[in-house]
Amino acid sequence: MELIKTAIPDVLMIQPRVFTDARGHFFEPFNLRAFQSLGLPTVFVQDNQSGSAAGVLRGLHFQLPPHSQGKLVRVSRGAVLDVVVDLRKASPTFGKWVSVKLTAENFRMLWIPEGMAHGFLSLEEMTLFEYKCTGFYHKDAEGSLRWDDPDLAIDWGIENPVLSEKDAQAPFFANFNSPF
Repeated sequence: MELIKTAIPDVLMIQPRVFTDARGHFFEPFNLRAFQSLGLPTVFVQDNQSGSAAGVLRGLHFQLPPHSQGKLVRVSRGAVLDVVVDLRKASPTFGKWVSVKLTAENFRMLWIPEGMAHGFLSLEEMTLFEYKCTGFYHKDAEGSLRWDDPDLAIDWGIENPVLSEKDAQAPFFANFNSPF
């Protein structure tokens, strides 16, 4: 596995070794020893999967302390534009965002530590998005920010995505008092 740094130093892209031949491919999305040797988390308590049509935008979501979650995300079918926003007040990248394209073909994964808001835009029909979490989901600790927040100015490459009601009415970053 290879680690690729992003503009937010703690958000890491992971490129696994992929073995391909005429039959298809093989790779290890998670290997305890490999993750330990790279200094990545190795304890995950929950796996999640979502399926999304093209143009669906999910996020920007996070879990508030003490129920914060780190996430290891990947795409097993289709493609997404994955976006992470740093919500940690003491961080030099507070309020900054990074985006990466994750696809079933590039096999890349993204490590998102606690204290980040996360969202993704599905770029293909029935994209399958999978993620491992370091903490359990707690409904009373869920938080969200507006996908189209003018202060964040995220370039999603879309004007009218398909949104949930919750995401369409999420608060703006200027009104967010970060507990991270």
